Amino acid sequence: MAQYTRVSGSVGLITLQNPPVNALSAAVRQGIVNTVQRALSEPEVKSVVICGQKGAFCGGADIKEFGTNMSGPPLVPMIHAIESAVKPVVAAIEGVALGGGLELALGCHYRIAHSKARLGLPEVTLGLLPAAGGTQRLPRLIGVPAALDLITTGRHVTATEALQLGIVDQITDHNTVDVAVKFALSVAGQSLDSRRISSYPCPRHSDFDALFEAAMQKVHQSARGAIAPVACVQAVRAAATLPYSQGMEREKELMATLFTSGQARALQYCFFAQRAVGRWSMSSGARWDTSKPRPVHKAAVIGLGTMGRGIAVALAQAGLSVVAVETQEKQLIEAKQAVTGMLERGAKRRGVTPALDKITYSPNIQNVADVDLIIEAVFEDMALKEKVFKQLSAVCKPGTFLCTNTSGLDINRLASQTCNPELVVGMHFFAPAHVMKLLEVVYGPRSSPHAVATAMHLGKKIGKVSVAVGNCRGFVGNRMLKPYLEQALFLLEEGATPEQVDQALEEFGFAMGVFRMSDLSGLDVGWRVRKADGLVTSDATTGQQARIRQGHRYSPLGDLLCEQGRFGQKTGRGWYQYDKPGSRVAKPDPWLQNFLEEYRARHGLVVRRIDHQEVLERCLYSLINEGFRILEDGIAAGPEDIDVIYMFGYSWPRHRGGPMFYASMVGLARVLERLEYYHQAHPDVPSLHPSTLLRKLVANGSPPIHKWREVIKKLHSQL
Repeated sequence: MAQYTRVSGSVGLITLQNPPVNALSAAVRQGIVNTVQRALSEPEVKSVVICGQKGAFCGGADIKEFGTNMSGPPLVPMIHAIESAVKPVVAAIEGVALGGGLELALGCHYRIAHSKARLGLPEVTLGLLPAAGGTQRLPRLIGVPAALDLITTGRHVTATEALQLGIVDQITDHNTVDVAVKFALSVAGQSLDSRRISSYPCPRHSDFDALFEAAMQKVHQSARGAIAPVACVQAVRAAATLPYSQGMEREKELMATLFTSGQARALQYCFFAQRAVGRWSMSSGARWDTSKPRPVHKAAVIGLGTMGRGIAVALAQAGLSVVAVETQEKQLIEAKQAVTGMLERGAKRRGVTPALDKITYSPNIQNVADVDLIIEAVFEDMALKEKVFKQLSAVCKPGTFLCTNTSGLDINRLASQTCNPELVVGMHFFAPAHVMKLLEVVYGPRSSPHAVATAMHLGKKIGKVSVAVGNCRGFVGNRMLKPYLEQALFLLEEGATPEQVDQALEEFGFAMGVFRMSDLSGLDVGWRVRKADGLVTSDATTGQQARIRQGHRYSPLGDLLCEQGRFGQKTGRGWYQYDKPGSRVAKPDPWLQNFLEEYRARHGLVVRRIDHQEVLERCLYSLINEGFRILEDGIAAGPEDIDVIYMFGYSWPRHRGGPMFYASMVGLARVLERLEYYHQAHPDVPSLHPSTLLRKLVANGSPPIHKWREVIKKLHSQL
């Protein structure tokens, strides 16, 4: 819908109306066509201003229309009609002009933006490209290099940067519509020949071939298999080398290929999944999302190691008052310096004042007595955390929420140390905590919906994608990671190399393969956990250990490396070798190859050729299988929760749609068949035994992913 009024006597004001961001639905497009025709036909109207209601110009296409039979006027002819108008059309940009919204503005003759507006062409993040002339007009307006940057990354720019680039003609701190109307009056009757971007020649570059070759290499490296960024480069190249009409045809062809691709489906699924995770109930049936969160004005962080420092920064940057507690004097001094540096660097990037005054440092846990919520971030040791929770329960004011940043310990045990277990939840941040977007909010059997709602709301306030999950060892992300890591080790035992496993996973789309990631994280981290679980036995020291632990197959390879002092990048040796401790350049290590050969020979292991397909199937399908078990157990409410956790916390390639969506794309029957095959070959590996839910879904005809909840609900009712 679009409202039409005449203002200042001779300006036709068209207001887009489709809250919250005035997306270009069929009704809005029809409204634009009708009102533009009316404005151009009225002799009294000398110029036109297009704006959006309630402080938002236009957020782009209505993604809910994707995958349906599109109705209403097409976007491209509508924008061409605006650009070819004989009366000046001014875009008054407030809030956002994104995607089709920016393309609409580029079809206007002038663009005036409020200083707080954001502009961009984010279609690439949905597996698409700007297909309403964006790939053809933007390069003509701001040049090829700048257009390539914006279109292939989908990043948003501020109004100030948009002015510097030449996207907008003017920015203002005042009422944007009033400024645009005044401007429209001033340009009425002027020639528009120089204002139609489609008629511009693309700014020349000294060597277009080299420019586009470099751009293509860059997107191939960063996209890791995503096809949309590649298509974006091809479309911009058409703008630089072809007449506008032919470039538009090329844009249309490329968009048609992308629009029906599996990657576009995956990325659009991600878009909706991210919004869905905030709406589901707890496994107990209680609805945390309908519970009112309590306000949190002052928070505390206990323990200022790496995670605690990042959490304190995230809270302070969001405007909360923070009491940061570290009982060790030396660590407290180091933490204060580190946090100050992180706040100053973050503020410099965002162009704001660092929130140094928001944090108070203390060595005394008594100083948290008046806070609303506490996040404990001490060392990952149950006895230590239990001691801290007992102290906090005695110190805090009534009603204080007690949260733990554990990555997998039992929330219920910690809650049992307090007077009010209903106020205890987990807030599992991911390192670095002030950067990583994911937050697992973990509820125990006694956690109240109010506590979960408060933690979820706080997560949103500090810019996190928060997912509520149930209480079990490892929660969702780390529980699924365990079989993935196990399979990678088993593949080494059977003849693969770290380089081969990592290459297969990186070609799939992961930023790092499992062994490079282990070296980055530190092999000693997992070693400590396995020791605590009783998996590392004294036999490992002599090399005579049986390869069975607690009745199941176990690989001690990681333990043996740690016994050699090979902890990864921090020591310069791990699964790879590094030129010096702390270096990030992983190189194959001849020592490791000899070590693996000796290990296999000592245990009589048959070495065979392992191809990339087996690497992917065993690592990914075992992870996916655990995801189905998590759904069976009610730890995650639906597949969307798991997929969002893996995309935002574990770098699952977004163009694959998350592990559960990927399983649906591969075909559940195929996943089941391959798991059964590998389980027959390795009967002592439980993670390869197909889950009951997977079998049920296949027996029900492998329904689409949005129908899985019905099967899960039936399965739970039978258990």
